[in-house]
Amino acid sequence: MQPTAPPAPTPAVVAPAIEVRHLRRSYGDFEAVRGISFEVHPGEVFALLGVNGAGKTSALEVLEGLAPACGGSVRVLGADPVRDRARVRPRLGVLLQFSGLPGDLTVAETVRTWAGTLTDPRPVDEALAQVQLTGRADVRVRSLSGGERRRLDLALALLGRPDVVVLDEPTTGLDPESRRQVWRLVHDLVAGGAAVVLTTHHLEEAEELADRVAVLRAGQIVLAGTQEEIAETQPATIRFTLDQDAPEPPRPAGVQVVAERPRMEWHTRALQPVLAELLAWAAEHRVVLRALDARAASLEQAFLAVAAGAETP
Repeated sequence: MQPTAPPAPTPAVVAPAIEVRHLRRSYGDFEAVRGISFEVHPGEVFALLGVNGAGKTSALEVLEGLAPACGGSVRVLGADPVRDRARVRPRLGVLLQFSGLPGDLTVAETVRTWAGTLTDPRPVDEALAQVQLTGRADVRVRSLSGGERRRLDLALALLGRPDVVVLDEPTTGLDPESRRQVWRLVHDLVAGGAAVVLTTHHLEEAEELADRVAVLRAGQIVLAGTQEEIAETQPATIRFTLDQDAPEPPRPAGVQVVAERPRMEWHTRALQPVLAELLAWAAEHRVVLRALDARAASLEQAFLAVAAGAETP
């Protein structure tokens, strides 16, 4: 009789690092955040996108413990970030849009001062090397460029080896190489198990970093999911130019004609079959489709549709 194999262990359920449920936040009669809900898990980057005034920073300030919710609930590592601030703060790294660091201190003095408020900070040299500011350690903060100040802000946000990191416009003012250095840092944080919440106006940044995305409009989440799921809410685009003597191509079912010849543009939610039908027609009639461009919908396309107030499925 063959011995019975033991049952496979049940995978452990990992609790969300951040839980937001029906969050509301108001300024007088103006409701900036209108009942949003989302979760962020360890080892995940969650991007909160929206135009200026959509409610992103107002929501993040509650996560950061800087303001109470007017309704709903927020939990960071299982605790209320306002009431349980002493419990949450040592495990939370925050990069604000504007830091307001004192200009008279040097870079190294600033980091050492901030480290004195933390339980287990990184060594100063390590913190500066992480953001490529080693050579600026003895420079006063007021003499730094805008990009260097932003990297110093990031060094302070990561100084306490946080489990949850909130990054509000982390690469504002950075050159392309510095921006990619920040991206590498975020990837390292996630690989180490940190949960990251990100806001950005650089959609390329969200595409590079985010596992899941929520798009805000007027204080409400109107799109949420993976980048692929969000992109699928928009049609694909086919563009091509026809010569003057070329015959008129057939219009496959479901195609929306956005621009007529000679430079034609079609929108469709069935990119592959529509493109195949177009190419087969062109081959049969020996038509050259000049400047042919076919592309699936993107996160940027969905974001711009939301920003313009377009309805989404």
